[in-house]
Amino acid sequence: MLVKTRGIVLNYIKFRETSIITKVYTEQLGVQSYIINSVRKKTPGSRIALFQPFMLLDMVVYTSHKGGLTRISEYKSAHPFSSIPFDIRKSSILLFLSEMVSRTIKEEEENPQLFHFLYNAIIEFDEQQEHFENFHLVFLLHLSHHLGFGPSNGAEIIEQVAFSANAQSNTGAPPVLALQAYEVYFHQLLRTPGQTTIPNGKVRREMLSILIRYYQLHVERLGEIKSLAVLSEVLS
Repeated sequence: MLVKTRGIVLNYIKFRETSIITKVYTEQLGVQSYIINSVRKKTPGSRIALFQPFMLLDMVVYTSHKGGLTRISEYKSAHPFSSIPFDIRKSSILLFLSEMVSRTIKEEEENPQLFHFLYNAIIEFDEQQEHFENFHLVFLLHLSHHLGFGPSNGAEIIEQVAFSANAQSNTGAPPVLALQAYEVYFHQLLRTPGQTTIPNGKVRREMLSILIRYYQLHVERLGEIKSLAVLSEVLS
């Protein structure tokens, strides 16, 4: 059966000489994986760029009651980006966020609220010309609410991460004292993200590290985020 749906590309892996297997979060079917043939050919008009992280697609896809890999009948860009491909900071942020989404969203069923949050956030990010340095932090905070473990305030994040760190420590020292300095910034990002001023990149990187740890406490087998090193280097 054919289904028309919008999709958000999460990632792809190479398959055979010129094909790929791509993971897409679809509006109608949740997370799906598709085989795309001959998309990596080095010829004019190659469409591999459409399967970069967080590209937005309009698609007509095949479905199967058996699940597993299927194919895309038709696909095209749903929203050509105006800034993301030309800004290394933005593309690095999206690479990181797409990996986080890919590791945290597993369900093969529709979730309109989650899909619309992701879709609209990506468009908003593309349209931002400046002051987007906190976007990935705000995005992860909002995503956590859609995933069911969103914090109500900054203290909740710090306490959970600090308690976890203390449980793993042999010294028994209260890490909450070292982390408390970031509590107010998390609280501001939750309440008034557009008015939050984080003093420098070092604080921002520490906050991201804390937020990833917070996700690890709630998402089973989240694992290492490979794109984090690239993001940290680009935003340093």
